[in-house]
Amino acid sequence: MVERTIKVEVVCAAPGKQVCREVVVAEGCTARQAVAASGILPLFPAMTFDAMRLGIHSRRVVPEQCLAEGDRVEIYRPLVLDPMAARRRRADGK
Repeated sequence: MVERTIKVEVVCAAPGKQVCREVVVAEGCTARQAVAASGILPLFPAMTFDAMRLGIHSRRVVPEQCLAEGDRVEIYRPLVLDPMAARRRRADGK
């Protein structure tokens, strides 16, 4: 029996560097498995990978989320500054 495969994209961005990789994975593959198969993580050694910070087409998902053909798995980096604090700083003119 031939294993069925799907094509998905895995993307990651950091200041000054963005990487997008198309990978072919087994049908039923999870978001975490696709990230591992992409080989993207070693390209961002300064970034701490947290499997709970993944999304598919801008929607947060759990690492065990099964993928479908054409999904784009996004690796989110931790926020440097809380968004509310950033708004307050801009409003205060700092």
